[in-house]
Amino acid sequence: MNPQGLVELRDLVKVYATGDVEVRALDGIDLKIDEGEFVAVMGPSGSGKSTLMNILGCLDRPTSGHYFLGGDDVARMNADERAEIRNARIGFVFQNFNLLSRTSALENVELPLIYGRQGYGPHERAEKAMSMLAKVGLTGREKHNSSQLSGGQQQRVAIARAIATQPRLMLCDEPTGALDLETGRQVLELLQLTAGRDGRCVVVVTHNSGIAT
Repeated sequence: MNPQGLVELRDLVKVYATGDVEVRALDGIDLKIDEGEFVAVMGPSGSGKSTLMNILGCLDRPTSGHYFLGGDDVARMNADERAEIRNARIGFVFQNFNLLSRTSALENVELPLIYGRQGYGPHERAEKAMSMLAKVGLTGREKHNSSQLSGGQQQRVAIARAIATQPRLMLCDEPTGALDLETGRQVLELLQLTAGRDGRCVVVVTHNSGIAT
């Protein structure tokens, strides 16, 4: 394990300019997350959660400070380098699943494998996607479209898609927000399992105080 931790933020600052007014969305954040950790980021609207998620996900750059991912200072990378990091090292799970509605569960999970640089052929992609769906308990649902799946099953497909490229970091934005209490609990248990079983770092942004306990 990298002595810095998988994720390390050092004096991270993000400032937005609105006219003549500067808004410090993040102000000197220090954070270290090791492999296998499950971390909940909480706070009211406007507290900087989304800004932090965008920087961790290489969708934005800090105004100053450092963001190390696996020892690499992502904050200093250009847009193309950050895009490569997103594809190879980071998986995303969203509140509203973001699945292609007329596409099967299998094909949804195959998407990052098609656009990645691993060089999988069609047969390899299908096998990999089926393996990921099995990991999230969806064996037998591979050919079902989103409309044929429950909300919990759709979120499981989204998790399978997120882990298909074997990312070291998973970023989850309100992953239980569209689910009922029991289904949300099952999804959280699955996310915690992928952290512990696969040594993956999972960061969940949420308003739900129950996730942090």
